[in-house]
Amino acid sequence: MLLGVNIDHIAVLREARKINDPNPLDALGICKLAGANQITIHLREDRRHIHDNDAIAIIQHSALPVNLECSINPEIIDIVCKLKPARATLVPENRNEVTTEGGLDVKGNYEKLQKAIDKLHANEIEVSLFIDPKDEIIELSSQLEVEWIELHTGTFANVYAMLYTNLAQTHHTIKELELSKAELKSKLEKSIKEIETSSKLAKKLNLKIAAGHGLNYQNVTLISKIPEIIELNIGQSIIARSVFKGLEKAILDMKELIKND
Repeated sequence: MLLGVNIDHIAVLREARKINDPNPLDALGICKLAGANQITIHLREDRRHIHDNDAIAIIQHSALPVNLECSINPEIIDIVCKLKPARATLVPENRNEVTTEGGLDVKGNYEKLQKAIDKLHANEIEVSLFIDPKDEIIELSSQLEVEWIELHTGTFANVYAMLYTNLAQTHHTIKELELSKAELKSKLEKSIKEIETSSKLAKKLNLKIAAGHGLNYQNVTLISKIPEIIELNIGQSIIARSVFKGLEKAILDMKELIKND
């Protein structure tokens, strides 16, 4: 199982004080030494954490491949083509969201996606689509001739958190998931099954399969054991643990959990 470490939240901490520390660039060597396989960053339209100069420096200096998440905004695609990361992961963006809340509307944005994908491919950049685990979306992604898909695991993670953690007792409770344990278990099983089924279909269509969003040290093994998934992109939980254990140990802990012997 490959691990992409998303270092956006280092920049989130920096931007909280509007200073130049901590610098996400400092994480690159640590990620490599700890066994990460990829660096993931998200260049948002509102530049709320990673800025253009961060993206430039990270892509120039990272010994690991860089996966640059971005919207399909033509101006952003132009920037990505100039930066030339190893991979661009196209994601939906809503400026009011705390984090990405779902997969791309591939059907509704098919022509826009095709234009973005064609331009990225012309610049020799691999493309991944961040999508919900639905058969129709998998098939449309294959038609767009991308190399990768990244399955959105946010629904799974939310249900897991409401079932097995104390999230429901906090001010971050998810109102629509304030359900009985039996209902939550049923939803969790359904969510995992959808991810498994989508992974099987994607592999049949010769797509490489990643997964990410909301994965952490408690829930990740339920996803990492799905054999068709070959890469996980994880950020917030690793950076959060690094506050207490250091970044290297946080990555090593995650690598240990996701390894498939």
